[in-house]
Amino acid sequence: MLNLKKLIEVFISLQIIIISTFIPVIFSIPFTNKIGTFEIPITWQIPSIVMITLIFKSKIVIKAFSIYLIIGLFFIPVFHQGGSLGYLLTPNFGYLLGMYPLIIIIENLNKRIQIINYYDFLKYGIIGICSLHITGIIYNCTQVLFTRQSELLIYNISKYSIGKFGYHLLMLTPITLFIKIINNNRNKR
Repeated sequence: MLNLKKLIEVFISLQIIIISTFIPVIFSIPFTNKIGTFEIPITWQIPSIVMITLIFKSKIVIKAFSIYLIIGLFFIPVFHQGGSLGYLLTPNFGYLLGMYPLIIIIENLNKRIQIINYYDFLKYGIIGICSLHITGIIYNCTQVLFTRQSELLIYNISKYSIGKFGYHLLMLTPITLFIKIINNNRNKR
């Protein structure tokens, strides 16, 4: 049974996950005479999952993420490109399932190391993002087996894994700014 503190942590985590899904990643790139924007086809969801896993325990984050999946599948389209049960048939859902191994890997970093340094964080972050993409690729492969549309496999892997992998790794860098804050809070406990 959840106590009040854990219930509050679950709701905070859930709110962070939902809010970060709706915030696109946009960079301003100065051109010769104009300032243009470049929108990257990802959101802040992966960095927010990593951050709240560093702050809270993985059980809390897994509960919040599971509630997020239930909300997106049955109630409100809160996923990056929609929602409902039909989202199970999209390649994106495999990458949502890949968040579970990512959470577990980041939690292993929390358990092993009292004070997190940048090297360990980047090592575990890269392993976590690789596991997220491997889970997404496995999900895509099973979709191809069931639908017998093998021509979609290479397209989906290139669009959803190869095309976004670098961005996902790049998204780990903003979190390194918060590692010192996290370490200071751990020392106060």
